[in-house]
Amino acid sequence: MDDPTREGAFALLSSVLDRRMPLERGMALLPAMPSSDRAAAHRLAAATLRRLGSLDAAVEPFLRRAPPAPVRHVLRLGAAGLLLLDLPAYAAVATAVALARALGFGPFAGLVNAVLRRLAAIGPAALAEFDAPRLDTPGWLWATWGQNARAIAAAHAREPPLDLTLRPGAAVPEGATLLPTGTVRFPPGTLVTALAGFAGGDFWVQDVAASMPARLLAPESHERVADLCAAPGGKTAQLASLGARAVAVDRDEARLGRLRENLARLHLEAEWVAADVARWHPAERFPAILLDAPCSATGIIRRHPDIARLRTPRDVASLTEVQDRLLGAAAALLMRGGRLIYSVCSLQPEEGPARIAAACARLPLVFVPFTPGELRAMPEARAPDGTFASHPGLWPERGGMDGFFAARLCRT
Repeated sequence: MDDPTREGAFALLSSVLDRRMPLERGMALLPAMPSSDRAAAHRLAAATLRRLGSLDAAVEPFLRRAPPAPVRHVLRLGAAGLLLLDLPAYAAVATAVALARALGFGPFAGLVNAVLRRLAAIGPAALAEFDAPRLDTPGWLWATWGQNARAIAAAHAREPPLDLTLRPGAAVPEGATLLPTGTVRFPPGTLVTALAGFAGGDFWVQDVAASMPARLLAPESHERVADLCAAPGGKTAQLASLGARAVAVDRDEARLGRLRENLARLHLEAEWVAADVARWHPAERFPAILLDAPCSATGIIRRHPDIARLRTPRDVASLTEVQDRLLGAAAALLMRGGRLIYSVCSLQPEEGPARIAAACARLPLVFVPFTPGELRAMPEARAPDGTFASHPGLWPERGGMDGFFAARLCRT
């Protein structure tokens, strides 16, 4: 590849916008290239996806007619380099022109050159006049996020920090910021494998909000706990580190393999079961269950900006059916008086409060609110109804957090 970073970024952008393919899958399909080029390609593609609406609005005044989709992608990548990543103007323009030619769109090289040179003359000010949060957010998502929409969308424009959960007894790594919950945070772009303590299993990657469901389950020492839909294992590791006898259940054996590898690195133990939760019938019921259900994942758009371009309202509707089925299965696995934490990394109300209301109406479950004391480390995330509801706009001075919903249900 003449320019592996740009060609890789183009392939990633095209995989998301043209083939409706998740960014991670697109990364797996990239040709062999140095890890530094792969990382740079991902960063450029992700930056473009985060600000897609604004970049298109910046380019549009310089287009007399709509170019072919691949040429538009080249313009988007060039504009992202100029306006978001502070690349030197000559480099951003020259690499975009070269990319157009390498892709077989030589007749459009002059257009790419002219548009990007005009953008370079304006600089980042080209984006200043836009309502970026609104432009960069699909309308259906904005409408469902209510009064938090602007804060959430503004947070999505920023690359997120790296959060780690520490194994008990592990020291806080040098250079980290300790958050009120005990999570440690590093600046965006930090490479986790380069941190002292990674190889020794001192910590694992887990956003501060993602760490809350297991904390709220609060397992007792040696308590038998089921972690349903467990892979890749961050919450299983938490439960084990808190002293629980964790049983990790997931139907994807490949993902369970990753879970086992992660636990081995962390020197933590848990049972694991490859099974469909809805069809799993263990010999004993559990006193405590954590169900981190499959969801639309709109709460982690800041980490996976492709989600905003791939999800649709129809996806949410189909996922709620899966969530209801899993809640029914979890209720059947719970002993009388036992507790269940239901969680999703979603900002969609249909996947959160609506699922709890539906579960309580049809299953032998009652909703038990979280107390202010249980959320004293993160009071902003306690909703008026006593559920846990974080979103990326919280803690902006600390770097924000992912969007998660969690609720506690008890078996009657």
